[in-house]
Amino acid sequence: MLLKTFYYSLRPAIPYSLRMLIRRRWAQRQRRYLTGTWPISEVAGKKPDGWPGWPDGKQFALVLTHDVEGRKGLERCGTLAELEMQLGLRSAFNFVPEGEYVTPDSVREFLTTNGFEVGVHDLRHDGKLYRSPRHFAANVERINHYLGAWNAAGFRAGAMLHDLSALAALNILYDASTFDIDPFEPQPDGVNTIFPFLVPREDGSAYVELPYTLPQDLTLFLLLQETSIDIWKAKLDWIAQRGGMALLDAHPDYMGFDGRKCSAEYDSQLYREFVCYALQRYGDRCWFAVPRDVATYISQAYGMKAAGLEARRGAESHSAPLSGRNDWRLRGKRAAVLTFSPYPIDARPRRAAEALVEQGMNVEIICISEEPGEPRREAFKGVDVLRLPFRRRRGGKLTYILNYASFIGTCFAILAARACVRNYALVHVHNMPDVLVLSSLIPKALGAKVILDLHDPMPELMMTIFGMHERSLGVRLLKRIEKASIRLADAVITVNMACQKIFSARSCPEEKVTTVMNAPDERIFHFTGPRSHDATLRDAGKPFVIMYHGSSVERNGLDLAVEALAQVRRSVPTAELWIYGPRSNFLDRVLASARRLGLHDAVRHLGPRLAEDIAEAIKECDVGIVPNRRSIFSELNTPTRIFEYLAFGKPVIAPRAAGIQDYFDDDNLVFFELGNSEDLARQIEYVFFHPEETIEVVERGQKVYLTHTWTQEKSKLVSLVGSLLESQRQAAAVGQI
Repeated sequence: MLLKTFYYSLRPAIPYSLRMLIRRRWAQRQRRYLTGTWPISEVAGKKPDGWPGWPDGKQFALVLTHDVEGRKGLERCGTLAELEMQLGLRSAFNFVPEGEYVTPDSVREFLTTNGFEVGVHDLRHDGKLYRSPRHFAANVERINHYLGAWNAAGFRAGAMLHDLSALAALNILYDASTFDIDPFEPQPDGVNTIFPFLVPREDGSAYVELPYTLPQDLTLFLLLQETSIDIWKAKLDWIAQRGGMALLDAHPDYMGFDGRKCSAEYDSQLYREFVCYALQRYGDRCWFAVPRDVATYISQAYGMKAAGLEARRGAESHSAPLSGRNDWRLRGKRAAVLTFSPYPIDARPRRAAEALVEQGMNVEIICISEEPGEPRREAFKGVDVLRLPFRRRRGGKLTYILNYASFIGTCFAILAARACVRNYALVHVHNMPDVLVLSSLIPKALGAKVILDLHDPMPELMMTIFGMHERSLGVRLLKRIEKASIRLADAVITVNMACQKIFSARSCPEEKVTTVMNAPDERIFHFTGPRSHDATLRDAGKPFVIMYHGSSVERNGLDLAVEALAQVRRSVPTAELWIYGPRSNFLDRVLASARRLGLHDAVRHLGPRLAEDIAEAIKECDVGIVPNRRSIFSELNTPTRIFEYLAFGKPVIAPRAAGIQDYFDDDNLVFFELGNSEDLARQIEYVFFHPEETIEVVERGQKVYLTHTWTQEKSKLVSLVGSLLESQRQAAAVGQI
């Protein structure tokens, strides 16, 4: 909001030519940083759940719209309409009701008589439509008057400024003020989809949102100074492949029809060439439609009842635009994510970030660089990744403090610089450390909501790492920091019931903490039944693969796993331990111990892997292990690895710890005594020699897993973010009235 206000406050005082020069230089500079993310966002191509397809089996839709900004554009409407009629096409012309020109009735009549659509373009096109809730409310009656007088079904705000909640007050069938991705707009938060979607109203009705999905002609030819339609063609082909809606906004104000070159115009032959390309390449495969027809089709396809120009819902919940899992309140909002971990290796930040991207949010993540050669900036599955030159270093307390402090300071500076122009709606902070939440102070002051994601309780973890006593000064200080960090956040999420109990007991009210478990992503860890044929594979002389994946730190007990393997090899000589995870000093000691025990051929370290690679590895293993040592931290932990093995029907041996027993018991999981390598060996042997009984345990364990899938856990995260952003909007409205 700050950027658009600044833009329009200066606009009247700056000559048009200078204004265009500034915008052109800025846009061309911005473009250098957008490789791989504009004009195509791969995430935007995902079909919504329950997508009905296009009428008559058409592959995709093409919608042509024109915003008439000034007198010059008004004078050219007839010429542009004639061009389209010659090609057998129709479009929508959007007029400014109270701008610098008056639209004659004869112009609107000519257009509607010949099959074109007329829409309302803002009210005055002065950038002040959303200056405040009170200002917008004062204009609603005027806009609705023109909608009725012109028999218009649609609305589009000037400069693509948008507030989907506020637009619910308009008597519209559709709005077209958003876009899938357009970083060159004054309000650059796109909705990240090339498909129409429904925006619910509080009274149970809804209107259709039609985002434009092809770059505007102004952006392409005047700001970026393109001389061909190659970008339009490439984007159209991409949209066609994904079955979406190609919606173009072309302005007659900037089209030159007389062949003369002008810096403020482009040759209308470029527009004609694009339309001809679409006709010739796609012909009958494309639905060439005006916006009203698309909006009517979408409202009917999703079971709406038309009442005037409003699409009324039947029994649908008004929290979902196209399916029960989508939350319209998140669309187009911008989120910053902070994590002192590598991305996308760290699964929890990745799952959360991709969940928000699926909802149409624009997500930026600031993380550390784990491996040499990683790109500093990267777009990964729709998430904009910025890696800072930090690495996790194991060492003494001072090492932790200095490393964390440097990262916090850097993140604070980055967010402070970005917050004024990027209008963050959410900052999602992952611990460790808890105090990383301080980096969000500037965005929070500007209205962003802050979520503190407590993966681990730091006091318990530091007690485990450094052997600190619960009453020591350091632990007491960490508890104070935890409490202060939670107070700064608007909401807290954590990983299991055990941690939720700790945080709500000592640092915040119970209602402030939400448990979102580390369930595996079903898109990667596909659910399958128990592998009943595993026993046959063992008889064929194949290795009996015991798998471990995760951090190579002492508390996770890899040394216990090696000790257990040495015992198991006496009865199961084909047993092997495959380790997936980053290298560490502790891991080097474990591998050295394996060599001393004569297990150098039986213990294999295969390095860190992405979740997709771990999923493939699990398919090849015979049993997964969670060989934790006994500590106050491991008592609380509920490792995600348990669910990942169960998803593929693999047996998993886990420690008998409170954080696990909150969810599993002896009937649905194979337990060993926490920290006991001999008992771990006995349970590995049990799995090997009792495959049928093990399968029964796995089947019961899978029933537990199915009650905690990522789909279910993700819905809690999305619902929490949606409610925070809604409260943010309501608070802003109250504050400005």
